[in-house]
Amino acid sequence: MAPRTPVIVGVAQATWRDGGSPDPVAMMAQVVTAAAADAGPGEALLRRAQTIAAVDTVSRRWADPAALVAQHLSLITPRETVRSSLGGDAPHQLVGDLAAAIARGDVDAGIIVGVEALATLARALKAGTEPDGWPPLDDGAAPNRIVGQDRAGSSDVENAVGLIAPMMMYPLFEQSLWARDAPGMDTSAYQLRLGGLAARFNAVAQTNPYAWSPAPLTAEQIATPSPANRQVTLPYPKLLNSNIQTDQAAALILCSVETAQALGISSDLWVFVHGHAVAHDHWHVTERDDLSSSPAIRLTAQAALAAAGARIDDVAHLDVYSCFPSAVQIGARELGLDPFTADRDLTVTGGLTFAGGPGNNYVTHSIAAMVQRLREHPDDLGLVTAVGWYLTKHGVGVYGARPPRQPFASTSVQPQVDALPRRTVMPDYDGPATAEAACVIYERDGSPSMAILTALTEDGIRVLGSSTEPAVLTEMIDGPVAGRLTHLRAGGGFDLRDASAS
Repeated sequence: MAPRTPVIVGVAQATWRDGGSPDPVAMMAQVVTAAAADAGPGEALLRRAQTIAAVDTVSRRWADPAALVAQHLSLITPRETVRSSLGGDAPHQLVGDLAAAIARGDVDAGIIVGVEALATLARALKAGTEPDGWPPLDDGAAPNRIVGQDRAGSSDVENAVGLIAPMMMYPLFEQSLWARDAPGMDTSAYQLRLGGLAARFNAVAQTNPYAWSPAPLTAEQIATPSPANRQVTLPYPKLLNSNIQTDQAAALILCSVETAQALGISSDLWVFVHGHAVAHDHWHVTERDDLSSSPAIRLTAQAALAAAGARIDDVAHLDVYSCFPSAVQIGARELGLDPFTADRDLTVTGGLTFAGGPGNNYVTHSIAAMVQRLREHPDDLGLVTAVGWYLTKHGVGVYGARPPRQPFASTSVQPQVDALPRRTVMPDYDGPATAEAACVIYERDGSPSMAILTALTEDGIRVLGSSTEPAVLTEMIDGPVAGRLTHLRAGGGFDLRDASAS
Protein backbone atom coordinates (compact mmCIF):
# COMPACT_ATOMS: atom_id res chain seq x y z
CA MET A 1 0.00 0.00 0.00
CA ALA A 2 1.33 3.43 -0.94
CA PRO A 3 2.51 5.35 2.15
CA ARG A 4 0.56 8.46 1.12
CA THR A 5 -2.76 6.59 0.96
CA PRO A 6 -5.32 8.65 2.93
CA VAL A 7 -7.20 6.84 5.66
CA ILE A 8 -9.83 7.79 8.24
CA VAL A 9 -8.43 6.86 11.64
CA GLY A 10 -10.59 8.70 14.17
CA VAL A 11 -14.29 9.59 14.39
CA ALA A 12 -16.55 11.02 17.06
CA GLN A 13 -20.11 12.23 17.46
CA ALA A 14 -21.94 13.93 20.32
CA THR A 15 -25.56 14.89 20.95
CA TRP A 16 -26.83 17.15 23.73
CA ARG A 17 -30.55 16.45 24.14
CA ASP A 18 -30.96 17.98 27.60
CA GLY A 19 -30.26 21.58 26.68
CA GLY A 20 -26.92 21.48 28.47
CA SER A 21 -24.65 21.86 25.47
CA PRO A 22 -21.57 24.07 25.69
CA ASP A 23 -21.05 26.79 23.09
CA PRO A 24 -20.64 25.51 19.51
CA VAL A 25 -16.87 26.04 19.42
CA ALA A 26 -16.49 24.01 22.62
CA MET A 27 -18.80 21.38 21.12
CA MET A 28 -16.49 21.08 18.11
CA ALA A 29 -13.42 20.95 20.33
CA GLN A 30 -15.00 18.15 22.34
CA VAL A 31 -15.63 15.91 19.33
CA VAL A 32 -12.20 16.64 17.83
CA THR A 33 -10.60 15.54 21.10
CA ALA A 34 -12.82 12.46 21.16
CA ALA A 35 -11.93 11.57 17.56
CA ALA A 36 -8.21 11.75 18.40
CA ALA A 37 -8.82 9.50 21.40
CA ASP A 38 -10.83 7.13 19.20
CA ALA A 39 -7.77 6.78 16.95
CA GLY A 40 -5.57 6.03 19.94
CA PRO A 41 -2.75 8.59 19.99
CA GLY A 42 -4.91 11.48 21.25
CA GLU A 43 -2.74 14.58 21.71
CA ALA A 44 0.05 13.20 19.53
CA LEU A 45 -2.35 12.94 16.59
CA LEU A 46 -3.74 16.44 17.17
CA ARG A 47 -0.22 17.86 17.10
CA ARG A 48 0.30 16.29 13.66
CA ALA A 49 -2.80 17.94 12.19
CA GLN A 50 -1.71 20.45 9.56
CA THR A 51 -5.21 21.22 8.27
CA ILE A 52 -8.40 21.79 10.19
CA ALA A 53 -11.56 22.12 8.10
CA ALA A 54 -14.91 23.19 9.49
CA VAL A 55 -18.32 22.72 7.97
CA ASP A 56 -20.10 26.06 7.55
CA THR A 57 -22.14 26.62 10.71
CA VAL A 58 -25.72 27.87 10.47
CA SER A 59 -26.20 28.50 14.21
CA ARG A 60 -23.65 31.31 14.10
CA ARG A 61 -21.96 32.23 10.84
CA TRP A 62 -18.34 32.50 11.92
CA ALA A 63 -16.01 33.36 9.06
CA ASP A 64 -13.27 30.99 10.21
CA PRO A 65 -14.70 28.47 12.71
CA ALA A 66 -11.72 26.15 12.22
CA ALA A 67 -9.42 28.82 13.65
CA LEU A 68 -11.67 29.18 16.70
CA VAL A 69 -11.45 25.42 17.30
CA ALA A 70 -7.66 25.52 16.92
CA GLN A 71 -7.47 28.35 19.46
CA HIS A 72 -9.71 26.43 21.86
CA LEU A 73 -7.48 23.37 21.49
CA SER A 74 -4.03 24.90 21.85
CA LEU A 75 -2.53 21.53 20.87
CA ILE A 76 -3.46 22.24 17.26
CA THR A 77 -1.35 24.71 15.30
CA PRO A 78 -2.62 24.11 11.77
CA ARG A 79 -0.80 25.22 8.66
CA GLU A 80 -4.15 26.13 7.16
CA THR A 81 -7.78 26.51 8.13
CA VAL A 82 -10.58 25.66 5.74
CA ARG A 83 -14.31 26.34 5.70
CA SER A 84 -16.91 24.70 3.54
CA SER A 85 -19.53 26.49 1.51
CA LEU A 86 -23.20 26.24 2.44
CA GLY A 87 -24.86 22.91 1.70
CA GLY A 88 -25.43 19.39 2.97
CA ASP A 89 -22.78 18.09 0.58
CA ALA A 90 -20.10 20.08 2.47
CA PRO A 91 -18.65 17.24 4.60
CA HIS A 92 -18.27 15.05 1.50
CA GLN A 93 -16.48 17.89 -0.29
CA LEU A 94 -14.15 18.36 2.68
CA VAL A 95 -13.31 14.64 2.82
CA GLY A 96 -12.34 14.73 -0.86
CA ASP A 97 -10.31 17.90 -0.44
CA LEU A 98 -8.38 16.62 2.58
CA ALA A 99 -7.86 13.12 1.18
CA ALA A 100 -6.44 14.60 -2.03
CA ALA A 101 -4.04 16.82 -0.06
CA ILE A 102 -2.82 13.81 1.92
CA ALA A 103 -2.38 11.75 -1.26
CA ARG A 104 -0.34 14.56 -2.85
CA GLY A 105 1.94 14.74 0.18
CA ASP A 106 0.83 18.26 1.13
CA VAL A 107 -0.63 17.18 4.46
CA ASP A 108 0.19 14.35 6.88
CA ALA A 109 -2.96 14.59 8.98
CA GLY A 110 -6.05 16.77 9.07
CA ILE A 111 -9.34 17.26 10.88
CA ILE A 112 -12.89 17.77 9.62
CA VAL A 113 -15.41 19.02 12.17
CA GLY A 114 -18.90 20.44 12.19
CA VAL A 115 -21.53 21.53 14.68
CA GLU A 116 -25.02 22.90 15.03
CA ALA A 117 -26.73 24.22 18.14
CA LEU A 118 -29.97 25.25 16.51
CA ALA A 119 -32.06 23.77 19.31
CA THR A 120 -30.30 26.01 21.83
CA LEU A 121 -30.58 28.97 19.48
CA ALA A 122 -34.31 28.38 18.97
CA ARG A 123 -34.92 28.29 22.73
CA ALA A 124 -33.00 31.52 23.21
CA LEU A 125 -34.81 33.32 20.39
CA LYS A 126 -38.16 32.16 21.74
CA ALA A 127 -37.23 33.66 25.10
CA GLY A 128 -36.08 36.89 23.44
CA THR A 129 -32.43 36.41 24.45
CA GLU A 130 -29.10 35.37 22.98
CA PRO A 131 -27.47 32.00 23.73
CA ASP A 132 -25.19 32.22 26.76
CA GLY A 133 -21.44 32.29 26.27
CA TRP A 134 -21.22 31.84 22.52
CA PRO A 135 -18.10 33.38 20.97
CA PRO A 136 -18.91 36.54 19.02
CA LEU A 137 -18.69 36.71 15.26
CA ASP A 138 -15.10 36.82 14.06
CA ASP A 139 -15.49 39.85 11.81
CA GLY A 140 -12.43 40.37 9.62
CA ALA A 141 -11.23 36.76 9.92
CA ALA A 142 -10.91 34.47 6.93
CA PRO A 143 -9.86 30.86 6.41
CA ASN A 144 -7.04 30.02 4.07
CA ARG A 145 -9.50 28.38 1.71
CA ILE A 146 -13.22 27.83 1.15
CA VAL A 147 -14.21 24.49 -0.37
CA GLY A 148 -17.35 24.17 -2.48
CA GLN A 149 -19.65 26.49 -4.40
CA ASP A 150 -21.21 29.46 -2.64
CA ARG A 151 -24.14 30.13 -4.94
CA ALA A 152 -27.78 30.89 -4.23
CA GLY A 153 -30.00 27.85 -4.58
CA SER A 154 -33.01 29.52 -6.23
CA SER A 155 -33.38 31.57 -9.40
CA ASP A 156 -35.13 34.93 -9.59
CA VAL A 157 -38.09 33.26 -11.31
CA GLU A 158 -38.35 30.68 -8.53
CA ASN A 159 -38.03 33.30 -5.82
CA ALA A 160 -40.82 35.34 -7.39
CA VAL A 161 -43.39 32.58 -6.79
CA GLY A 162 -42.09 31.60 -3.33
CA LEU A 163 -39.79 28.67 -4.12
CA ILE A 164 -37.24 29.86 -1.60
CA ALA A 165 -36.55 26.97 0.81
CA PRO A 166 -36.30 23.17 0.97
CA MET A 167 -39.80 22.84 2.44
CA MET A 168 -41.21 24.28 -0.81
CA MET A 169 -38.92 22.52 -3.28
CA TYR A 170 -38.94 18.93 -2.08
CA PRO A 171 -42.76 18.56 -2.26
CA LEU A 172 -42.45 19.35 -5.98
CA PHE A 173 -40.21 16.31 -6.36
CA GLU A 174 -42.62 14.28 -4.23
CA GLN A 175 -45.64 15.21 -6.36
CA SER A 176 -43.74 14.21 -9.46
CA LEU A 177 -42.96 10.82 -7.88
CA TRP A 178 -46.55 10.45 -6.68
CA ALA A 179 -47.93 11.05 -10.17
CA ARG A 180 -45.46 8.61 -11.70
CA ASP A 181 -45.44 5.78 -9.15
CA ALA A 182 -48.86 5.90 -7.44
CA PRO A 183 -51.16 8.06 -9.57
CA GLY A 184 -54.42 6.64 -8.25
CA MET A 185 -53.50 6.85 -4.58
CA ASP A 186 -55.30 9.41 -2.41
CA THR A 187 -53.46 11.68 0.00
CA SER A 188 -53.96 9.59 3.15
CA ALA A 189 -52.87 6.39 1.46
CA TYR A 190 -49.85 8.06 -0.09
CA GLN A 191 -48.83 9.54 3.26
CA LEU A 192 -49.01 6.06 4.78
CA ARG A 193 -46.79 4.79 1.96
CA LEU A 194 -44.22 7.43 2.91
CA GLY A 195 -44.72 6.66 6.59
CA GLY A 196 -43.70 3.07 5.93
CA LEU A 197 -40.50 4.25 4.28
CA ALA A 198 -39.75 6.63 7.16
CA ALA A 199 -40.50 3.95 9.77
CA ARG A 200 -37.51 1.96 8.49
CA PHE A 201 -35.32 4.98 9.21
CA ASN A 202 -36.89 5.36 12.64
CA ALA A 203 -36.07 1.74 13.45
CA VAL A 204 -32.38 2.43 12.78
CA ALA A 205 -32.49 5.63 14.86
CA GLN A 206 -33.69 3.57 17.82
CA THR A 207 -30.32 1.77 17.78
CA ASN A 208 -28.22 4.94 17.32
CA PRO A 209 -26.93 6.36 20.63
CA TYR A 210 -26.42 9.76 18.97
CA ALA A 211 -29.91 10.05 17.45
CA TRP A 212 -31.76 13.22 18.39
CA SER A 213 -35.23 11.59 18.29
CA PRO A 214 -34.85 7.83 18.83
CA ALA A 215 -38.37 7.22 20.20
CA PRO A 216 -40.10 4.35 18.36
CA LEU A 217 -42.84 5.38 15.93
CA THR A 218 -45.14 3.42 13.66
CA ALA A 219 -45.75 4.23 10.02
CA GLU A 220 -49.22 5.45 10.98
CA GLN A 221 -47.86 7.79 13.67
CA ILE A 222 -45.33 9.25 11.23
CA ALA A 223 -47.82 9.65 8.39
CA THR A 224 -50.96 10.87 10.16
CA PRO A 225 -51.34 14.62 10.75
CA SER A 226 -52.13 15.50 14.35
CA PRO A 227 -51.56 18.41 16.75
CA ALA A 228 -48.10 16.98 17.49
CA ASN A 229 -47.45 16.13 13.83
CA ARG A 230 -48.95 19.06 11.98
CA GLN A 231 -49.30 19.16 8.23
CA VAL A 232 -46.44 21.31 6.88
CA THR A 233 -46.80 20.83 3.14
CA LEU A 234 -48.61 18.37 0.91
CA PRO A 235 -48.04 15.47 1.51
CA TYR A 236 -45.54 16.00 4.36
CA PRO A 237 -46.57 16.26 8.01
CA LYS A 238 -43.82 17.32 10.42
CA LEU A 239 -42.37 13.83 10.85
CA LEU A 240 -41.66 13.59 7.14
CA ASN A 241 -39.41 16.67 7.29
CA SER A 242 -35.79 16.97 8.30
CA ASN A 243 -35.30 18.15 11.89
CA ILE A 244 -32.81 21.00 11.85
CA GLN A 245 -33.30 22.02 15.50
CA THR A 246 -30.68 19.82 17.14
CA ASP A 247 -27.54 20.29 19.23
CA GLN A 248 -25.03 17.93 17.62
CA ALA A 249 -21.37 17.80 16.57
CA ALA A 250 -19.17 15.32 14.74
CA ALA A 251 -15.53 15.05 13.67
CA LEU A 252 -13.35 12.95 11.37
CA ILE A 253 -9.56 12.68 11.44
CA LEU A 254 -7.71 11.60 8.30
CA CYS A 255 -4.00 10.96 7.85
CA SER A 256 -1.62 9.12 5.54
CA VAL A 257 -0.93 5.44 6.07
CA GLU A 258 2.69 6.25 6.94
CA THR A 259 1.54 8.75 9.58
CA ALA A 260 -0.89 6.22 11.03
CA GLN A 261 1.88 3.65 11.22
CA ALA A 262 4.34 6.13 12.77
CA LEU A 263 1.79 7.00 15.47
CA GLY A 264 0.98 3.34 16.13
CA ILE A 265 -2.69 3.62 15.14
CA SER A 266 -4.10 0.11 14.91
CA SER A 267 -5.00 -0.92 11.37
CA ASP A 268 -8.21 -2.36 12.85
CA LEU A 269 -9.42 1.26 13.04
CA TRP A 270 -8.55 2.27 9.49
CA VAL A 271 -11.26 2.99 6.94
CA PHE A 272 -10.36 4.05 3.41
CA VAL A 273 -12.14 6.11 0.77
CA HIS A 274 -12.46 3.63 -2.10
CA GLY A 275 -14.43 5.92 -4.41
CA HIS A 276 -15.34 9.60 -4.31
CA ALA A 277 -17.34 11.53 -6.90
CA VAL A 278 -19.08 14.90 -7.14
CA ALA A 279 -21.40 16.77 -9.49
CA HIS A 280 -24.42 19.03 -9.43
CA ASP A 281 -27.63 18.70 -11.36
CA HIS A 282 -28.72 21.69 -13.44
CA TRP A 283 -28.44 24.28 -10.72
CA HIS A 284 -31.96 25.67 -10.70
CA VAL A 285 -34.71 23.13 -10.08
CA THR A 286 -37.02 24.55 -12.71
CA GLU A 287 -34.40 24.08 -15.43
CA ARG A 288 -34.21 20.31 -14.87
CA ASP A 289 -35.84 18.15 -17.46
CA ASP A 290 -37.52 15.74 -15.03
CA LEU A 291 -38.44 16.52 -11.41
CA SER A 292 -38.54 12.84 -10.41
CA SER A 293 -34.91 11.99 -11.15
CA SER A 294 -31.33 13.09 -10.53
CA PRO A 295 -28.82 12.32 -13.27
CA ALA A 296 -26.04 13.70 -11.05
CA ILE A 297 -26.72 11.12 -8.33
CA ARG A 298 -26.75 8.33 -10.88
CA LEU A 299 -23.50 9.42 -12.52
CA THR A 300 -21.64 10.15 -9.28
CA ALA A 301 -22.67 6.75 -7.92
CA GLN A 302 -21.49 5.03 -11.07
CA ALA A 303 -18.14 6.84 -10.90
CA ALA A 304 -17.58 6.17 -7.18
CA LEU A 305 -18.50 2.51 -7.52
CA ALA A 306 -16.28 2.11 -10.59
CA ALA A 307 -13.34 3.55 -8.66
CA ALA A 308 -14.02 1.00 -5.93
CA GLY A 309 -14.31 -1.84 -8.46
CA ALA A 310 -17.80 -2.57 -7.14
CA ARG A 311 -21.46 -2.69 -8.09
CA ILE A 312 -24.29 -1.52 -5.86
CA ASP A 313 -25.05 -5.18 -5.03
CA ASP A 314 -21.56 -5.40 -3.50
CA VAL A 315 -22.35 -2.63 -1.00
CA ALA A 316 -23.59 -3.96 2.32
CA HIS A 317 -24.16 -0.67 4.18
CA LEU A 318 -25.84 2.49 2.90
CA ASP A 319 -26.66 5.96 4.02
CA VAL A 320 -28.89 7.71 1.50
CA TYR A 321 -29.36 11.41 2.23
CA SER A 322 -32.80 11.73 3.75
CA CYS A 323 -33.85 15.34 4.27
CA PHE A 324 -37.27 14.50 2.79
CA PRO A 325 -38.84 11.27 1.48
CA SER A 326 -38.49 12.46 -2.11
CA ALA A 327 -34.72 12.71 -1.64
CA VAL A 328 -34.61 9.13 -0.37
CA GLN A 329 -36.72 7.79 -3.22
CA ILE A 330 -34.81 9.58 -5.95
CA GLY A 331 -31.43 8.82 -4.39
CA ALA A 332 -32.17 5.13 -3.92
CA ARG A 333 -33.58 4.66 -7.40
CA GLU A 334 -30.58 6.38 -8.98
CA LEU A 335 -28.39 3.92 -7.05
CA GLY A 336 -30.41 1.09 -8.57
CA LEU A 337 -32.49 0.26 -5.48
CA ASP A 338 -36.21 0.26 -4.78
CA PRO A 339 -36.52 2.42 -1.64
CA PHE A 340 -39.64 0.60 -0.46
CA THR A 341 -38.40 -2.98 -0.88
CA ALA A 342 -34.60 -2.74 -0.60
CA ASP A 343 -33.11 -5.69 1.27
CA ARG A 344 -30.68 -3.38 3.10
CA ASP A 345 -31.31 -0.46 5.41
CA LEU A 346 -30.93 2.82 3.57
CA THR A 347 -29.33 4.49 6.58
CA VAL A 348 -26.75 3.82 9.28
CA THR A 349 -27.91 6.74 11.45
CA GLY A 350 -31.70 6.92 11.22
CA GLY A 351 -31.76 9.86 8.84
CA LEU A 352 -32.27 13.59 9.13
CA THR A 353 -35.67 13.40 10.83
CA PHE A 354 -34.84 10.96 13.61
CA ALA A 355 -31.04 10.97 13.93
CA GLY A 356 -31.11 14.72 13.33
CA GLY A 357 -30.47 17.11 10.48
CA PRO A 358 -27.88 19.53 11.90
CA GLY A 359 -27.65 22.15 9.16
CA ASN A 360 -24.86 21.36 6.74
CA ASN A 361 -23.23 18.79 9.02
CA TYR A 362 -25.37 15.65 8.77
CA VAL A 363 -22.95 13.85 6.45
CA THR A 364 -20.10 14.21 8.96
CA HIS A 365 -22.33 12.14 11.26
CA SER A 366 -23.24 9.63 8.56
CA ILE A 367 -19.59 9.11 7.58
CA ALA A 368 -18.60 8.72 11.25
CA ALA A 369 -21.37 6.15 11.71
CA MET A 370 -20.30 4.35 8.53
CA VAL A 371 -16.71 4.16 9.76
CA GLN A 372 -17.87 2.51 12.96
CA ARG A 373 -20.03 0.08 10.99
CA LEU A 374 -17.16 -0.90 8.70
CA ARG A 375 -14.79 -1.43 11.61
CA GLU A 376 -17.30 -3.99 12.85
CA HIS A 377 -17.61 -5.53 9.36
CA PRO A 378 -14.15 -5.05 7.83
CA ASP A 379 -14.81 -7.14 4.73
CA ASP A 380 -17.81 -5.02 3.69
CA LEU A 381 -18.21 -1.86 1.65
CA GLY A 382 -20.34 1.13 2.65
CA LEU A 383 -21.76 3.92 0.51
CA VAL A 384 -22.76 7.40 1.67
CA THR A 385 -24.56 10.01 -0.41
CA ALA A 386 -24.55 13.74 0.23
CA VAL A 387 -26.98 16.40 -1.01
CA GLY A 388 -26.81 20.19 -1.00
CA TRP A 389 -29.59 22.69 -1.70
CA TYR A 390 -32.58 21.22 -3.57
CA LEU A 391 -31.26 17.91 -4.86
CA THR A 392 -28.71 20.21 -6.47
CA LYS A 393 -25.19 19.38 -5.26
CA HIS A 394 -24.29 15.71 -4.94
CA GLY A 395 -21.52 13.51 -3.67
CA VAL A 396 -21.13 9.76 -3.36
CA GLY A 397 -18.42 8.12 -1.26
CA VAL A 398 -17.61 4.42 -1.12
CA TYR A 399 -15.76 3.33 2.03
CA GLY A 400 -14.09 0.14 3.21
CA ALA A 401 -11.73 -1.16 5.89
CA ARG A 402 -9.61 -3.06 3.37
CA PRO A 403 -7.04 -1.18 1.25
CA PRO A 404 -8.48 0.44 -1.88
CA ARG A 405 -7.80 -1.00 -5.31
CA GLN A 406 -6.35 2.24 -6.70
CA PRO A 407 -4.88 5.53 -5.42
CA PHE A 408 -7.33 8.11 -4.11
CA ALA A 409 -8.90 10.42 -6.66
CA SER A 410 -12.08 12.44 -6.54
CA THR A 411 -13.97 12.22 -9.81
CA SER A 412 -16.17 14.98 -11.21
CA VAL A 413 -18.81 13.90 -13.68
CA GLN A 414 -19.97 17.46 -14.25
CA PRO A 415 -19.39 17.48 -18.04
CA GLN A 416 -21.74 14.52 -18.46
CA VAL A 417 -24.44 16.22 -16.37
CA ASP A 418 -24.05 19.56 -18.15
CA ALA A 419 -24.62 17.86 -21.51
CA LEU A 420 -28.11 16.67 -20.49
CA PRO A 421 -31.33 18.42 -21.63
CA ARG A 422 -32.32 21.61 -19.84
CA ARG A 423 -35.78 23.17 -19.67
CA THR A 424 -36.42 26.76 -20.68
CA VAL A 425 -38.30 28.65 -17.94
CA MET A 426 -40.63 31.47 -18.92
CA PRO A 427 -41.38 34.15 -16.31
CA ASP A 428 -44.73 36.00 -16.15
CA TYR A 429 -46.38 33.57 -18.53
CA ASP A 430 -50.03 34.21 -19.40
CA GLY A 431 -51.82 31.32 -21.04
CA PRO A 432 -52.73 27.64 -20.90
CA ALA A 433 -50.45 24.87 -19.69
CA THR A 434 -50.51 21.35 -18.29
CA ALA A 435 -49.89 21.07 -14.56
CA GLU A 436 -46.76 19.15 -13.59
CA ALA A 437 -46.26 19.35 -9.81
CA ALA A 438 -47.22 21.53 -6.88
CA CYS A 439 -46.35 22.43 -3.32
CA VAL A 440 -49.23 23.25 -1.00
CA ILE A 441 -48.15 25.00 2.21
CA TYR A 442 -50.19 24.74 5.42
CA GLU A 443 -50.69 27.03 8.40
CA ARG A 444 -50.15 25.73 11.92
CA ASP A 445 -53.91 25.28 12.32
CA GLY A 446 -53.90 22.72 9.51
CA SER A 447 -55.42 24.88 6.80
CA PRO A 448 -53.79 25.24 3.37
CA SER A 449 -52.59 28.79 2.81
CA MET A 450 -50.58 28.87 -0.42
CA ALA A 451 -49.88 26.75 -3.46
CA ILE A 452 -46.97 26.91 -5.89
CA LEU A 453 -47.39 25.25 -9.26
CA THR A 454 -45.06 24.12 -12.02
CA ALA A 455 -46.59 23.47 -15.43
CA LEU A 456 -45.47 22.80 -18.99
CA THR A 457 -46.63 24.63 -22.08
CA GLU A 458 -47.41 22.84 -25.31
CA ASP A 459 -43.80 23.48 -26.35
CA GLY A 460 -42.37 21.92 -23.16
CA ILE A 461 -41.42 25.24 -21.59
CA ARG A 462 -41.76 25.27 -17.81
CA VAL A 463 -43.92 27.99 -16.27
CA LEU A 464 -44.64 28.80 -12.64
CA GLY A 465 -47.51 30.21 -10.65
CA SER A 466 -48.69 30.69 -7.08
CA SER A 467 -52.07 31.14 -5.47
CA THR A 468 -53.67 31.81 -2.11
CA GLU A 469 -57.25 31.52 -3.40
CA PRO A 470 -59.25 29.07 -1.24
CA ALA A 471 -61.04 27.54 -4.22
CA VAL A 472 -57.73 26.79 -5.93
CA LEU A 473 -56.21 25.34 -2.77
CA THR A 474 -59.21 23.06 -2.28
CA GLU A 475 -58.69 21.71 -5.79
CA MET A 476 -55.09 20.71 -5.00
CA ILE A 477 -55.13 18.73 -1.75
CA ASP A 478 -56.57 15.37 -2.83
CA GLY A 479 -53.73 14.12 -5.01
CA PRO A 480 -51.03 15.07 -7.49
CA VAL A 481 -51.90 17.76 -10.04
CA ALA A 482 -49.92 16.25 -12.93
CA GLY A 483 -51.82 16.25 -16.22
CA ARG A 484 -54.51 18.69 -15.15
CA LEU A 485 -55.20 21.74 -17.30
CA THR A 486 -54.37 25.14 -15.91
CA HIS A 487 -54.31 28.74 -17.00
CA LEU A 488 -51.53 30.90 -15.62
CA ARG A 489 -51.81 34.66 -15.32
CA ALA A 490 -49.01 37.17 -15.71
CA GLY A 491 -47.82 38.10 -12.24
CA GLY A 492 -47.99 34.54 -10.94
CA GLY A 493 -51.60 33.50 -10.34
CA PHE A 494 -53.29 30.48 -11.87
CA ASP A 495 -56.57 28.64 -12.19
CA LEU A 496 -56.76 24.85 -12.04
CA ARG A 497 -59.56 22.78 -13.53
CA ASP A 498 -60.93 19.97 -11.42
CA ALA A 499 -59.69 16.48 -12.12
CA SER A 500 -62.80 15.44 -14.07
CA ALA A 501 -62.18 18.24 -16.58
CA SER A 502 -58.62 17.13 -17.41
